[in-house]
Amino acid sequence: MSLEIIENLRRAVIEYDTEAATSWAERAVAEKVEPTQALGALTEAIRQVGDRFGKGELWLPDLVGAADAMQAAMPLIEAELRRTGAKRESLGTVVVGTVFGDIHSIGKAMVCTLLTAGGFEVHDLGVNIKAEEFIEAIDEYKADVLAMSALLTMTAAEQRKVIDTLKERGIREKVKVMVGGGAITADFAESIGADGYDPTAPGAVGLAKRLLGK
Repeated sequence: MSLEIIENLRRAVIEYDTEAATSWAERAVAEKVEPTQALGALTEAIRQVGDRFGKGELWLPDLVGAADAMQAAMPLIEAELRRTGAKRESLGTVVVGTVFGDIHSIGKAMVCTLLTAGGFEVHDLGVNIKAEEFIEAIDEYKADVLAMSALLTMTAAEQRKVIDTLKERGIREKVKVMVGGGAITADFAESIGADGYDPTAPGAVGLAKRLLGK
């Protein structure tokens, strides 16, 4: 039964089936499937979709659909991980958010999903996040990486504000900063003092690994 549940969890993500992902995650909990195995099935599936997206075999709606399916199942599996005390190796802790004045979340959500699948502990602050909120989260979660998104040109400057605030607090060197979003370019990222930039959600995972030397 456990193998059937694991396989169906994997298939639900690959087939972008949010309802099935939720249902099979519930079954996994009810049948006491090892939560690390359930998580492994989800991450393997989203990694497969991300790889195919990177190769041009799938399109953005495919990646969004797979991310939605994984996100539907993840709260149930993560709750079971906490309940059982099961541990999984982490490559590092990442705080993620869309900057103040910007409420776009699709790209950020995909980055969070793929970072989780890539082995990172991810804390998604949401959208419209002020500099002070980023600072507090970095301190609370002992973040190794801060990932900020800005889709609008008018909100891109908020990324600079957050980095400047990190410098003012004397903690800039304690965290790697990666930026992205529709309004961001490599030149802009360099001009504001970010440690890295990638235009795609799958690319953000590789960037985070490189920044931490993984």
